[in-house]
Amino acid sequence: MVDTEKYFNRSYAQSRNEFRKHLSTIKEKWPSAELFTQSIGKEEDNTIDIIYSEANSSNKQVLFFTTGEHGIEGYAGAAVVHLFVEEYLDQVDPQSTGICFVHAINPWGMKNLRRVTENNVDLNRNYFFEQGTVPETVNQYYAKESEIFQPNGVVKDIKKEKTALYEQLSKGMMNEGHSGIKTAKGMGQFEFERGVYYGGSEEEESTKHMKEWQHKILTTYSRVIHMDWHTALGPTNEVTMVMSEHDEREEEELKAQYGMNNIKKFTPKNVKGDSTNYFHKLKKEVSPDTKLFSALFEFGTFGADKKAELRELTTIILENQLYWEGAVHEEDRQWILEEFNNMFYPDEEAWREAVLKEARLAITSVLKEEGLLLPA
Repeated sequence: MVDTEKYFNRSYAQSRNEFRKHLSTIKEKWPSAELFTQSIGKEEDNTIDIIYSEANSSNKQVLFFTTGEHGIEGYAGAAVVHLFVEEYLDQVDPQSTGICFVHAINPWGMKNLRRVTENNVDLNRNYFFEQGTVPETVNQYYAKESEIFQPNGVVKDIKKEKTALYEQLSKGMMNEGHSGIKTAKGMGQFEFERGVYYGGSEEEESTKHMKEWQHKILTTYSRVIHMDWHTALGPTNEVTMVMSEHDEREEEELKAQYGMNNIKKFTPKNVKGDSTNYFHKLKKEVSPDTKLFSALFEFGTFGADKKAELRELTTIILENQLYWEGAVHEEDRQWILEEFNNMFYPDEEAWREAVLKEARLAITSVLKEEGLLLPA
């Protein structure tokens, strides 16, 4: 039995405190390692925390872990960083490898158990190379189904409203096709400020800060290995590696190379404003000779079939409605929050054990293939 309590924290403050403790352990191998703290947002004491050190001798490569871009998902990400510090730190050469570990890119969302920022912005739809390059009406599928994706009054009867929402989403899938609803979800939207998957009207503070770090890392190292930790998507209790089509390798080639069963690729045409595509474009502009590996790693919860996707959409829409409009009955409010937690940070021991097990698989597979693990 794994002691998951050691890795998975109950609050943002506890998670941040545990993350900061890693500095002393890291400094044993990287003496110049520092903790960088950046206040974010309107509330006091919400911070992005970064432990960073260049390599001790030559900056050949850097290992870059990011967590908490979607707030509540940061708890699993912090657990992975903790696991890495305990089990992998001695397997990486500090002479030629720098390290950069990021805790809580979206601290408000992590503290309040939401995916979005205090401005209702999905940070992974907020990265644009030039501001103002995306028209407000870019997502035609979302606009057609906007009455589904926006809050439409207080939650009065969760059973009835959940059923009605299921029917609406199912109808939308039939009318626009499954790919239409997926496009509405994946592309994000920039028109409806209180709707789900809102990419914002301007650059968020977190986005600006992380862009600066991306620039610093790309221009300091010859190779960048970036692992961005998330939860929810993919088969239950399994990890899925998600890569941009900026990486020209095919899915089957990647599976064979990294020895992972679950690998997906996405195109910038269907996902607007995401951080991975921005990272690749920034590389081409400021450091074209740098070799960049950048991927999302998703720990699945509900599953990967259409039924699971319907449940995911319903959960995100109801949680957004609850946040903006509230609920008449406390039991309805609790049901929605519990379902939201089940999607992004389940209490189940089996899931948390699977996160640690699957994180080891992903870390070992990537670092071994990229040549970062020292010989045993």
